[in-house]
Amino acid sequence: MRHAADAAPADTIGDRFCNTSAMPELPEVETVRRQLEPVLRGRTITSAWGFDSPKFSRATLARGATITGLRRRGKYLLADLQRGSSASEQLVIHLGMTGRLALRNDRNAPPGSRDVHLRARWVLDDGSLLGFWDPRRFGRATVVVGGDFGDLPTLARLGPEPLSVEFTAESLRSGLSGRKALKTALMDQRIVAGIGNIYADEALWESGIRPTTRRLGAARAERLHRAIVTVLGTALHDGGTTLRDYRDARGSSGKPSTEAPLLRSVRPSLPAMRPTAVTHGAGCTGNHLVQDLPALSSSMGPITGLWRL
Repeated sequence: MRHAADAAPADTIGDRFCNTSAMPELPEVETVRRQLEPVLRGRTITSAWGFDSPKFSRATLARGATITGLRRRGKYLLADLQRGSSASEQLVIHLGMTGRLALRNDRNAPPGSRDVHLRARWVLDDGSLLGFWDPRRFGRATVVVGGDFGDLPTLARLGPEPLSVEFTAESLRSGLSGRKALKTALMDQRIVAGIGNIYADEALWESGIRPTTRRLGAARAERLHRAIVTVLGTALHDGGTTLRDYRDARGSSGKPSTEAPLLRSVRPSLPAMRPTAVTHGAGCTGNHLVQDLPALSSSMGPITGLWRL
């Protein structure tokens, strides 16, 4: 048993929550797709540039192609490209943790981004510019032959889309049971595509299942499946969740992370944390809160009513 003297100071716990980062997940990427697809479809890329890095240099290969559609698979954006009668290609973009796509009428960075963080750009035949800004360079932009994701193993092995008919409670149960701790397994893109820290936490909270659970019975699998669909649907309606860096293609943030059900529910149990740590801290979120609840309980006493067994 942990003694009070071993407990982390309240400020340390608050800082841990408020200094976490999270990459855009399915709702954030889908929001960007929905905004860009109508204005990109039918446009021809007249010139292209990519930052001198294996992650971005192949972005130039889209030059001369016409964008026939913009799709999403998990956390990836896939722009379908066509050049006359040639085989189709795809421009594949992953936003990483801090990536941002925006359509501009000039070459200046959009508000909130800096020119020095531009990693790729594509000039379109109407004179507009699609730019990809990524300060931390965890994102990627590349061109592949249509459907050939051999150089992108994570994309090639993605599991079912969580809002599709292929995603069922039974497929979730069989994929998760007996594997890693439940939260870790949920973020394994081979089981279900597009879920990361944000929505794994929210779905587990919504379903009342401990993140350290390793096996799911049928009833809890149904509960978790329902929670995943509900949480993602709500986030899509809200235009995603902003932790620190996320902005959609129009420069707008998603719903503030402090409005997430998990943080709303736990906030009354955090009297020892600095008020700014919960409500106004830069990047302060419910992210990682689920896995850190034991630390909170040890430092501030029991937190009751958090989990259904």
